[in-house]
Amino acid sequence: MKIVYQNVIWLVLFAAYNYISLAQDPPIEFDIAAFFHEENSQAKVAFETAISKMSIMQKTFSFNARSHVIPEGDTFASNNLLCNLMASGDGLGGVICPGGPKVAAIMESTCRNLEIPAVNINWRPSASFMNESVAINFYPYPKLLFQGLGVIVKNLQWRSIVIFYENTENLIALQGVLKIQDYDGAKYNSIILKELGPGPDYRSALKQIQNKTEYRIIVDCKTEHIIDILSQAKELKLLEPHFSYFLTSLDAHTVDLSVLDTTANITTVRIINPESEHFQYVLSRWKQYADGHGITDVDLDQYSIKTETALMHDAIDMFLRAVRDLNVRKKIEPATLDCQNSIFKWERGFDIVAFMMERGYESETSSSITGPIRFDSMGRRRNFTIYVVEGNRDDLIAKWNPDDPKVVQFLKSEQDRNKALEKKWKEGTVIVASILGPPYLRKRKPAEDGQVLEGDDRYEGFSMDLIRALAHELGIKFRFEVLESGARGVYDKKTKSWNGLVREILDRRADLAICDLTITPERRDVVDFSTPFMRLGISILYKKTEAKDADMYAFLNPFSLDLWVYSATLVLGITVAFYFVTRLSPDDWENPHPCDEEPEELENIWDLKNCLWLTLGSIMNQGCDLIPKGISSRMAAAMWWFFAIIVTNSYTANLAAFLTNERSQGSINSAEDLAKQTKIKYGTMDGGSTQIFFRDSNYSLYQRMWTSMEQSKPSVFEKTNDDGVARVQNTKNRLFAFLMESATLEYQIQTKCDLKQVGNWLDSKSYGIAMPLDFPHRSRINEALLKLQENGKINELKDIWWKQKRDSPLCPKVSDEGPSNKLALQNVGGVFLVLGVGIALAYVVAIFEFLWNVRNVSVEEHISFKEALKVELSFALNIWVTKKRVKPKISESSSSSQSSGGESRGLAHSILHGAGSFLRLDVLSRAGTPGSRHTSRPVD
Repeated sequence: MKIVYQNVIWLVLFAAYNYISLAQDPPIEFDIAAFFHEENSQAKVAFETAISKMSIMQKTFSFNARSHVIPEGDTFASNNLLCNLMASGDGLGGVICPGGPKVAAIMESTCRNLEIPAVNINWRPSASFMNESVAINFYPYPKLLFQGLGVIVKNLQWRSIVIFYENTENLIALQGVLKIQDYDGAKYNSIILKELGPGPDYRSALKQIQNKTEYRIIVDCKTEHIIDILSQAKELKLLEPHFSYFLTSLDAHTVDLSVLDTTANITTVRIINPESEHFQYVLSRWKQYADGHGITDVDLDQYSIKTETALMHDAIDMFLRAVRDLNVRKKIEPATLDCQNSIFKWERGFDIVAFMMERGYESETSSSITGPIRFDSMGRRRNFTIYVVEGNRDDLIAKWNPDDPKVVQFLKSEQDRNKALEKKWKEGTVIVASILGPPYLRKRKPAEDGQVLEGDDRYEGFSMDLIRALAHELGIKFRFEVLESGARGVYDKKTKSWNGLVREILDRRADLAICDLTITPERRDVVDFSTPFMRLGISILYKKTEAKDADMYAFLNPFSLDLWVYSATLVLGITVAFYFVTRLSPDDWENPHPCDEEPEELENIWDLKNCLWLTLGSIMNQGCDLIPKGISSRMAAAMWWFFAIIVTNSYTANLAAFLTNERSQGSINSAEDLAKQTKIKYGTMDGGSTQIFFRDSNYSLYQRMWTSMEQSKPSVFEKTNDDGVARVQNTKNRLFAFLMESATLEYQIQTKCDLKQVGNWLDSKSYGIAMPLDFPHRSRINEALLKLQENGKINELKDIWWKQKRDSPLCPKVSDEGPSNKLALQNVGGVFLVLGVGIALAYVVAIFEFLWNVRNVSVEEHISFKEALKVELSFALNIWVTKKRVKPKISESSSSSQSSGGESRGLAHSILHGAGSFLRLDVLSRAGTPGSRHTSRPVD
């Protein structure tokens, strides 16, 4: 409706203008030449429509469109045609240069010599811009245009890019992209340049990235070649959904990309906005002109309008308005000029160009359909807008202009873009790659009812439950794909390729990868990772000390059996030897009665019993209350004491060593302990992140450990963690340790009770979910993971799969191994046994002594053995009595039958008992009768 109103207004103004101008002078003939390479083209329609409209709107000038078709690249014929036009009729007032850079350069040179305004609407990559005075270019200044393309690519956040260009001249257009260094602190991994070649077969160039990990592609080519290039890329499977393309052509919007039938993300740019009302109005006038002149072979569809056509409209419209308005100040009349005589120039040519550069189009509501137009002093356009279109032609997402060169203005909110991405994600199925390895993923046991398990029901584990929880949070569907090789992802320097789960991500056979996949710098260069769902470090797996049967006689270990036999024999031998030494030594014969200065006999207290007591007391470090007095006997005792102290202390020292030796052998408590010794070998999983950690570490300790592992024969590297665990268990004498990640180590020692973790973490690392670089849903995955961590779901899953769902029973909780100086009862139980046996033997001997004494009492007191036993036993059991009669108290019935000799002895015993003596009176003791305690001899 608005367009209709505008047409009505133009007609009214036109009628009024004609009425006013009836009395004016006839219009000035003003020819404008434009050169085209096609007979009928959009640019030609735009050119003639603009001149026709301006001629109708005013009567001062009669603008004449001089449209000419010239062969592309024929500079000689084109320049001759231009010179003929200048020399014929009333002369030219302006020239619209053709698209060919060579022809345009020749024509601009001719116009500069004669100062005819030369208007250019095309990019001239080989032109060196000079102040040509009469040349002006409506095509965006290349330096600013390329800067805008670079900023747009930068905001796409592609960290790795492949650029396909058609020829070396096009590299000028890519300089803005090539200057990109980083965004948000993340360096670009690579920018690869590939030349497409002359065509029409571009497959050889496209195949160069077929087996690479590049999915972000910039294509710089002619608009008419876009479909051919992308179609061939599709044949090579380079147009899959995970690929993203950026087309630098400003006419890419004129290509119908729907014919490719692809879901790949294709981004295009343009400097016109076909959805604007002014564009629609201008387009309607073009269609009217084409219909009125019978032009039917020109496509004037909304999205088929080329940049050249829009610039032609803006250039001729601005040029005609400048001529009309400048004529008010200075009368403008074209002149006939001669190319052979450059002395005569058109005096108004420079004024027209200067007026255009000064005036420009400052407003968005101006008649320009490419936005506001401003020029610099060199006639280069420095004001334009780049519109960024994603996917469909009408899906305008952002725009950029040189006034704010570092900012891309997004026309859709981030929330709207995320919703669109999320909707697309939920409609598909997310492929999750993983490998088998408890507790992260394992095969589910067959159902008891015989039901066949299919799909994801075949597997269970921590990874499966974590992805299921994420899918619930994100509202997506997923499918697990298990990689049979079991490789997590290692870069092979020979083949220059990755394997395992990383390869699956790079080849886009999977969208996500999860297992005990460590986040490493090397992997982060080629794939992205989510926020860590588990933190861990490298730990040492080692075998516990083997539990042996308790040895109750461990206290005998310090000495060998021979030494024990020799020692016991020596005690007896020294006892006998000492006995004879004391008998030979005069000083050991003593006066039994000190009050008697001239005794008749001397006694020697060193009988065999006392000699044995001295010998045993010395070797037991207890001493003896009997001391030798002779020189020879003291020398013998001193030598025995010296021997005793050496043997006793040696036994004490060796006893402690023997009781703790088992725990001290092969003991390691840290990585430093491993590095300092060579007896215990240690290794890692081959190709794992732990191996890479030691290989690339700059820390001297870890470098020594890596050198030791690398030089070990046989190899200490195992294919899997399970193989490493088995090697630790099966290696004899605890001579192998395995370095592995703490989370897996913790899982292993839960049921393998003979293993333990040694020391602290050697480093700190994390497990994450791998995904392709620049994965659009990474932020949503991170948010879901953080939510699961906050509500404790991840810790709950770990507790379930590390402790509860185990095929083997968990190890009983035991305290850590105590220090080596602590002894258990079983280590010294034999000492208690010896003590018990010795005390029992003492009781047996005491019973025999008691019975022998009862027998002597019965004989001496002339009473029966039973009666003597009764009397002695009743006294022995009366613990409150501390004094004992020398002879037992006999009943009167028994005493009547005793003799007078017995009565006298009983009286004597009673007297001694009253005095508190505990010695038995023996009147024959001095006579050397049997039973005497000492040995005596007469004195000479």
